[in-house]
This record gives sequence, C-alpha cells and structure tokens, in this order.
Amino acid sequence: MYSSNFWLARPFTERSTQLFLGVLIAALVLVTILHVVVPQGHPLYVNAYTVNLLGKYLSYALLAVAVDLVWGYLGILSLGHGAFFALGGYAMGMYLMRQIGDRGVYGHPELPDFMVFLNWDSLPWYWAGFDMAWFAFIMVLLAPGLLALVFGFLAFRSRVTGVYLSIITQALTFALMLAFFRNEMGFGGNNGLTDFRDILGYNLRIDATRLGLFLATGGALAAGYVLCRAIVGSKLGRVCVATRDAEARTRFIGYRVERFQLFVFVVSAMLAGLAGALYVPQVGIINPSEFSPIFSIEIVLWVALGGRATLYGAVIGAILVNYAKTIFTGVMPDAWLFALGAMFVLVTVFLPKGVAGLLTYRYRKQRVKQPPEHDDSGTSPGNEVSA
Repeated sequence: MYSSNFWLARPFTERSTQLFLGVLIAALVLVTILHVVVPQGHPLYVNAYTVNLLGKYLSYALLAVAVDLVWGYLGILSLGHGAFFALGGYAMGMYLMRQIGDRGVYGHPELPDFMVFLNWDSLPWYWAGFDMAWFAFIMVLLAPGLLALVFGFLAFRSRVTGVYLSIITQALTFALMLAFFRNEMGFGGNNGLTDFRDILGYNLRIDATRLGLFLATGGALAAGYVLCRAIVGSKLGRVCVATRDAEARTRFIGYRVERFQLFVFVVSAMLAGLAGALYVPQVGIINPSEFSPIFSIEIVLWVALGGRATLYGAVIGAILVNYAKTIFTGVMPDAWLFALGAMFVLVTVFLPKGVAGLLTYRYRKQRVKQPPEHDDSGTSPGNEVSA
C-alpha cells in the first residue's frame, strides 16, 4: 500500500477525485450493462453506435484535460493542441494500416492502398516499425512529446508568452496541416488513413472490440485525470500556479520557470497524443483536418465552457459541447457554429467560471444553509459554557 505522501497517490485522498472516478466508473459499468445484458429492442438498450460515440466523447474529454493542464494551471493558452492530438492519431493510424496487409484493395502485403495508387515502390523509412504494436504505442506518446519538447524549449527559453505564444502554437498546427495535405508526405494526403480492420488481432468492426475501446478510453481518461491532479497538487503544480499568476516574481525568487513550463507542456502533449490514438480506431479515420486551427480553438472552448483550472470541468465541457454538436449537426448542420458561439458568449457573461464554477457555487451555498450541529446537551458547537 502506498503512503498518502506519495505524490501520485495524493489525488485519491481528494473528494473531488473520488467523486469524479466514482461517476466515471459508474458510467462505464452502466453503459457496459446496458449494451451487453439488456436485450436489443429494449428502450434501455445501448447499441454499438452509441458506445462508439461515447468512446469518442471520452477521448475528447482526455484531450480537454490535457489543454486545461497547461491553460488552467500554467497560464499557457495553447491553440495548437490539435496538432499533438493528430500526431498521436496518425501514429495509431499507421499501425492500423500496416495490420491490413494483403487484404487491401490492391492486395499488396506491405504498402497501404494509397501508396500503391500513387506508384510508391517501398515504404518510407518513417513507416518502419509500425507493424509492431509496442513500437506504434511508444510513438503515440513519443511523436507529440518530441514536438512539444523542441517547440517548448525554443519558445520558453525565448520567454515567449501571452498572445504571442498562442499565435505561434496556432501557426504550428496550421503548418502541419498544410504539410500533411501533401501526397508526397506519405500520410494519405487529404484522404488521410482509413479502412482499418484490426487492432491487436481483434476485429474493429465487431461490437465486442468497440466496447473494449470504449472501456480503454475511459480507463485512459481516469489515469490522465489522476496524473494531472497529482501534478497540480504537488510542489510542481504550486510553482506552475505561481508562474501563471506572477511569472516575474516566480523567476525573482529563484525558480527556473521555463523548466517547469516545458515539463508540463510535454506531459500535456503526450496526453493529447494518447487521446488521438484512442480516437482513431473508434472513428475509423484520421486526416489532416484534425490539424485544423479551428479544431484547436474548439478545444479551448470546451475547457472555457466547462470551467478552467478544474480538470473535471474540462471533461464536462468536452462531453456537453460534443453532445450538442451531435444533436445540432443532425438537425441543423448549418447552425452549429452559431450555436457554439452563442453557448460561449452566454457562459462567458453568466457563468465566467464555467459549469464547474456553477456546481461549486451551489455546493458551497448548500453548505452555508445547513444548520449547525447540536450535541446531546442542547448547546451548539462554539457556545459551550465553560466550567
């Protein structure tokens, strides 16, 4: 048993973490029961499409937690986390493409169909190793982590902050989007990577695999949330908050601020890459549109609507906004962007701390309304008569 002093075990002693994990586990168990136990045709039956959709929401929630870690607790408004999400997704997509083998349209044992169509003779060197699951899963974390390490080292060392850093992160994801659109890059061009068949030997098109991916995404969200809570609750997190609120003062008392910023930024990028890797097999495609700056801005809106610097608020915002997106794009597809803008304006005006801020306010209000406890003698605490 770990001591409560161990930094990674501390979140489990927090009521907010216990509540979050309890709700998440209950939701995972409930969906599993409604999908597996409840017969088809029953009003409570959850079909495979809904399980897939919920899995996508959970991957977005993990991405939102990653953004909240750097924006809420470090003060870095990143408008380029979609790039880390997409890199993790492409790493997973390359592995899934290699698993197709000779079952593709052209029947080539090594080359994906789009490479055969473009008359490629052999796999590019950067595709080597993606036929092995362990290598691909390492690259899911390593690719976005390395990009964040190089980018963050140059940016933080130069003390680029504020709106300038936000613009640079947006330029980064836009440049990657343009690069991945090119066919000669070897990532499928504007069509991206698709037509996946298997993952770890399991058929992606059967319900059991989809349920397994949903549960795996829920587990990753729980682990990512606990990791972020451990970081923000440690001395590292306190330095990050101090940097967010007063960077110059934090530097003055002797902290190498750029090192803390770089570490948290890399961890956030790796979590975003993991979210992208879990997203791809559930959606069935990855293309350069995931690099779109608009998508990165939308992620920031999830966090703002849910509640910045709460982590669980980012989860709430991601699920609520994407659920609303599913409804609006099905009923009024042209009105979705207007609805998203209206949601952001309304929450900014009436709920500046997001949905999580409203929940916290109501909880504190109820605590204040509770009457004081009385002991058996009829005197309330604090009013005892001393002998």
